[in-house]
Amino acid sequence: MPEGPAISIGLIEYNSEQYTEAVALRQLVLRTPLGLKFTGENLTTDEHEFHLAASDGKQLIGILLLRPISESVIKMRQVAVHPDFQNLGIGQKLVEESEELARNMGYETMELHAREVALRFYSRLRYTTIGERFLEVGIPHFKMFKKLADK
Repeated sequence: MPEGPAISIGLIEYNSEQYTEAVALRQLVLRTPLGLKFTGENLTTDEHEFHLAASDGKQLIGILLLRPISESVIKMRQVAVHPDFQNLGIGQKLVEESEELARNMGYETMELHAREVALRFYSRLRYTTIGERFLEVGIPHFKMFKKLADK
């Protein structure tokens, strides 16, 4: 069975060419299917977040943002993998790399708002649901978290 593409994952700079590619990918995967478009206001917090991107050497194919919430908690958001590269383990690699990065920066807990359709994905990665289902951008979500370090 052939292997998937060789993927590299690393941080990208806000307002770089890769950042522009990442915003386009987030639009394609996360906003367009909901009939939404990013506005300047939607992107205002991006400058203060960590942008972890996956590339196949030719193009940016995955993105994940990390937003510091407190000294010990960081929030994963805007996880998107290009449709042509979904179901190849790239999303899982992005999440695992983000956890390692957050752990190395001293964060103890990763939290996220998972779309209902992504609950199984995050549950397999040992995220726990907290509270009740809620609507965000017009679709069902659940708050989830994972302890990154035992203290």
